[in-house]
Amino acid sequence: MQGRFVTGSTMGHIVRMTMTGTLGITFVFLVDAANLFWISQLGDPRLVAAIGFAFAIQFFSVSIGIGLMIGAIALISHGIGAGQRELARHRASGAAVIACLIQAVVAVLIVSFRHQIVDATGASGETARLAARYLAMSVPSLPIMAVAMIANGSLRAHGDGARSMVVTLTSGGVAMVVDPLMIYSLGMGLDGAALGVVVSRCVMLLMALRFAVWTHDLLARPRLSDLRETLAPYMTIAFPAILTQLSTPVGNYLMTHVMAQFGDDAVAAWAVVGRMTVLAFGGVMSLSGAIGGIFGQNWGAHQYGRLRLVYRDAILFGLVYTLVTWGLLVLAGPAVSAGFALSPQGAEVLRAFTHVGAGGFIFAGALFVSNAAFNALGKPARSTLTNWVRDGVLTLPLALWLAGAFGASGVIYAQAAASFAVGTLAAWWGWRFVRGFGADVPGPVDLPPTRPYPHVDRFRRR
Repeated sequence: MQGRFVTGSTMGHIVRMTMTGTLGITFVFLVDAANLFWISQLGDPRLVAAIGFAFAIQFFSVSIGIGLMIGAIALISHGIGAGQRELARHRASGAAVIACLIQAVVAVLIVSFRHQIVDATGASGETARLAARYLAMSVPSLPIMAVAMIANGSLRAHGDGARSMVVTLTSGGVAMVVDPLMIYSLGMGLDGAALGVVVSRCVMLLMALRFAVWTHDLLARPRLSDLRETLAPYMTIAFPAILTQLSTPVGNYLMTHVMAQFGDDAVAAWAVVGRMTVLAFGGVMSLSGAIGGIFGQNWGAHQYGRLRLVYRDAILFGLVYTLVTWGLLVLAGPAVSAGFALSPQGAEVLRAFTHVGAGGFIFAGALFVSNAAFNALGKPARSTLTNWVRDGVLTLPLALWLAGAFGASGVIYAQAAASFAVGTLAAWWGWRFVRGFGADVPGPVDLPPTRPYPHVDRFRRR
């Protein structure tokens, strides 16, 4: 069975997969922003700040899940592109079990040390207690989310972006109803927001399994042999992808810590900026996951010329998307500030994001595209390197320097500056990488059934 992405317009595939992913993820983040809005209407800035601190910590666990999903998409799409569907099914099941076990360990660690972790972010007093309570109620659902993400990732690797979108829309729609019900009608406040996360993840799991198993038969019945055979190739891709994804929450954690010195009003605005970021730039953030399967299928099918087309078109898509979104954010900024009842200090932080920080996503988008190429095409360590240079090396010194010069808004400027520096370099490096494919291979060749991905090792040595 030929993969969907090895023929047809590469830009068409990118737009279709990215926009279906964007609609789904944007709706989820819209629900998340609405959740924050409901909490803000309770009139206690400590509640909003508590979610901001908890978000910085949850970001770590969610990023691990995204890394695991990226590894699964690459592995599954390689098999589909190579015409070895049965192998892809068993690899998908093995990846789902492995991801579930890893996230279970992460959940235990976060819940066990939640107070120490929250204190390390700079939270204190009642705000710290509330953030720890929110984590204790929401984090245990991580294993559920892990399996849901792998199942949903298998849909994207197969090319069914529409049903992948339905998965996220359904889970988000349930949360949109459940959150205000629990927060207001049942009077549960912050506890209701945390339980809404759990309910949403359970719905996501049910929907993802429904489409992945019953509609497309993309996951085989789990077997112990699947775990043994999948672990090494899966973690070869997933482990560097996890490290890559963890760089972003590390950078966010460091910036949250710097922002905390300016008080709860600044952190509350930072929490709003976090929601606006994922809501407005869901399309850019979806690029990496959307095009990973496109890269993977064409690599598995040895369609090397199409790899360059995918890379070029993805960069162009990210540029246009960011410019349009940036303009809309400038217009929407005052209304958002008033809607969340931000203080004058908080409104200044939000303005720094809408007028300057949002522009940094031109370069962040280029970084995401290069990440997808490196992860899907056998060089995941390069994604790890570029992301950690941005988030682990440049972020803190830039944040401290610019916060000293511009106050809390300097943290926003630091984020944009780091993206500019590393995104430019990563875009150039990624383009050189994809241009090198096929130089020593005359064209597509048949894959021997006994060696599923014989070209993986060859290109890993490049």
